[in-house]
Amino acid sequence: MRSGPRLAPFYSRHAQLTRPVFAVTDAAMMLGQSYPATRLRRPRLQDWSRRLMRETTLTPNDLVWALVLHDGPEDRVPVAAMPGVERVSVRESQACARRARELGIPAMAIFPNIDPARKDGRGSEATNPEGLVIQAIEAIKAAAPEIGVICDVALDPFTDHGHDGLLVDEAIANDATIERLVEQALMQAHAGCDMVAPSDMMDGRIGAIRRALEADGLADTMILSYAAKYASAFYGPYREAIGSAKALRGDKKTYQMDPANSEEGLREVALDIAEGADMVMVKPGMPYLDMVYRVASTFQMPTLAFQVSGEYAMIKAAALNGWIDEERAVLESLMAFKRAGAAGIITYFAPWAAERLG
Repeated sequence: MRSGPRLAPFYSRHAQLTRPVFAVTDAAMMLGQSYPATRLRRPRLQDWSRRLMRETTLTPNDLVWALVLHDGPEDRVPVAAMPGVERVSVRESQACARRARELGIPAMAIFPNIDPARKDGRGSEATNPEGLVIQAIEAIKAAAPEIGVICDVALDPFTDHGHDGLLVDEAIANDATIERLVEQALMQAHAGCDMVAPSDMMDGRIGAIRRALEADGLADTMILSYAAKYASAFYGPYREAIGSAKALRGDKKTYQMDPANSEEGLREVALDIAEGADMVMVKPGMPYLDMVYRVASTFQMPTLAFQVSGEYAMIKAAALNGWIDEERAVLESLMAFKRAGAAGIITYFAPWAAERLG
């Protein structure tokens, strides 16, 4: 008797997942399709027919270039954990913007690495009107005004403890953090940022930022919400890139999502859309393709996926060791995001991939 209720949720979920498969099978039977009259390999035999029946298309229009900035004197500084990725100066970010325009990449998402001496518990540098991010926004817009600029809204690159919010008695203070995030988002928007992207996962921050933008005459500034952002092991190389890895105290499990949960992710997305998000994001990417699909199909909202630093590093390391074909692996991984329903992909591979997509 007890097995019935336990099994019912499984059968319900199983029916939801398999119904499309049964529908396709039933349709094939109604049409009388069967082997050998129907051979699905036939259209795969030649390149032209494979291209003709291809269901998903990947172009440079689908890419957002994840770019790491730094405030040092060098134009470029390699990131050891991400071969091929470099931190760039404000001056060099202009060259990157012009390259993005030439390659047909529509937007750049910028992330700062600042001098540790400028970090403190409140992340004060996040709202410095002459800070690295503000300088980069203005420089990129001067060099290539048609390139969209997406700015991370979070405190972790600026705090001496490495967290995305303010610490009070060793706990993240949600509402006090939101006040700082609103200040940060307004400053970025006034500097010319096209889209602010809160990545902190504080409750209520999308609504607070949207209200502040409206009140400050910035109604056209878009919000990209990191709506389903998981507490993932795949962020490690990024934390090295922005200089927060050694500073981070503890972990981020009290505000980033549990990797075991998907229904909770849909609730997070629904709340952010209701609060005024223009686009939503799932992060990380490849390990969470199920969430990309569920978010895109459930809400019919522009859904972005972030191919994060750990994903980049794994592909790159395997390619450098000769274990996989880099070009095929990169393009296949990006295609997987599109096939799952992503409207765009934020990736460190963007310029590399755009060159090959042409």
